[in-house]
Amino acid sequence: MFIIHYKKSFSCRSFFCSTKNNFILLFLLFSSVILSQKKVVEKFESQSKEIEISTIGLDNFVLENSTSGFIEITLFAENINDQHIFLENKNDVLKVEFKIAEIQTEETVFRKYITKRLHRAFVIIKIPKGKKVTIFGDEINIESKNYQEDVTIFIEKGIVKLNQVKANVSIKLYEGSVYGTLKNSNINVTSKTGKIKVDTLFYKKNYIKKIQKNKNNFSVVTIKANIFLTTK
Repeated sequence: MFIIHYKKSFSCRSFFCSTKNNFILLFLLFSSVILSQKKVVEKFESQSKEIEISTIGLDNFVLENSTSGFIEITLFAENINDQHIFLENKNDVLKVEFKIAEIQTEETVFRKYITKRLHRAFVIIKIPKGKKVTIFGDEINIESKNYQEDVTIFIEKGIVKLNQVKANVSIKLYEGSVYGTLKNSNINVTSKTGKIKVDTLFYKKNYIKKIQKNKNNFSVVTIKANIFLTTK
């Protein structure tokens, strides 16, 4: 395993630096905001045909098609500490992980202090054609911007937005929502207590649509998540 580790310098926004007289005051008031603007980018080639991505530590994750032969990972984080991207090739599978330091905030609820641990981080990853992707996570929002290859998702909770489904997709989650637009796909979705809506109709617990054996397969298995699909 090796670590991609970057340090980025921070620059204030234009209205922060409008005058010299206001600079010190504004710095004191908004230093936390200035320091929160952090971006880490890693771009590289990989011969692996499968990619496994752990989204632990992230709040949002976006999957896109790469227009080049490179994998490009862009990490945005509000935490001022160093961020890490971990890459490992194992058995011809590229494994991607992120280490995001937590932010602690205190809120008063019924006169008691509750400490919240936040990450406030999200990733955009662009992947070229010919690579299957598996995504793991706990509580995470995931968007696939019409990714053209097979995608498998295992998460505990979150919103999964697939836009146009271009290949085989398999999703397993406990609760949340799943959105997708499908054409010419075999569909098999199950939600024990959640809603299933396909076009304008609602279904209870299960919806199955079989077209042909050589078509793409779309499946969702969940206990509480709602599923909204468009097929027309």
